[in-house]
Amino acid sequence: MPIEKTLILIKPDGMQRRLAGLAIDRLDNAGFELIGAKVVSVTDELAHEHYALLKGQSYFEKAVKFIRGDYHNVSNRRVLALAYRGENAIKGVRAVVGATSPEESLPGTIRSAFGRINSKEGYYENVVHASGNAMEAGRELKIWFKPGDLVE
Repeated sequence: MPIEKTLILIKPDGMQRRLAGLAIDRLDNAGFELIGAKVVSVTDELAHEHYALLKGQSYFEKAVKFIRGDYHNVSNRRVLALAYRGENAIKGVRAVVGATSPEESLPGTIRSAFGRINSKEGYYENVVHASGNAMEAGRELKIWFKPGDLVE
């Protein structure tokens, strides 16, 4: 089985609700190795770079505003960027995280336990982002972490 690295972000809704420790606990207990962590102030440029693959989608600007903390009044627009490593880490982390929609997430996943749907504003508060595949993981890790930031 391949050893992979992947990115997880504790998004502004998770930071506002102080869920970072609970999410980390679930990831650590799933057997993945934490190799990088930092609190990042999300600029407009960083948000656009992170969601560049979604450009042209109807929800692109909403996703940018969300990750910047515009909906949650998170001080300094902060998120917690995490890098994990392990066997089949990308698929495994996504299993711990759950489906994008909290309603569709399996019981016991981070999004099932802590996510919610904001029907008034029309978006998911799903607490975390996790890279979807190896290409995304490589691209996203380079966006959020500088060379030498990860302990490998």
